[in-house]
Amino acid sequence: MDAPVPQSDRSLGQLFTSLSDDAKQLFKAELRLAKLETSESVARAGRGSLWLVVAFGVVVVALVAFTLFLATLIGRVANGHHWAGAMVAGVLELALGAWFVARGLRELARAPYSLPETRAGLRMVKP
Repeated sequence: MDAPVPQSDRSLGQLFTSLSDDAKQLFKAELRLAKLETSESVARAGRGSLWLVVAFGVVVVALVAFTLFLATLIGRVANGHHWAGAMVAGVLELALGAWFVARGLRELARAPYSLPETRAGLRMVKP
């Protein structure tokens, strides 16, 4: 292999070849960064989705039992009007479910889908 040619002694063709090689390496590095950021965003979105699924499962199971308990309790207090107990329990369940959904949506919203590090790196490359 030939010894490296000093910068000042390079021909125009060699300089363009070197520039082309550097651009290819930069493009490959930016592509790897974009892939990494995408996988991180997908993982974060997955965690948010998991929270939504867990919240839904827990709320459904717990609230079925709670609904029965609360409807029976209020029904006894309201002289056997169990429909009143079911209504109160339903309102409470809706509020709790809304809280869990809001938590899951906040987690989904935190995931950076626009690849901020890749965009920042590309801004640095612009002439």
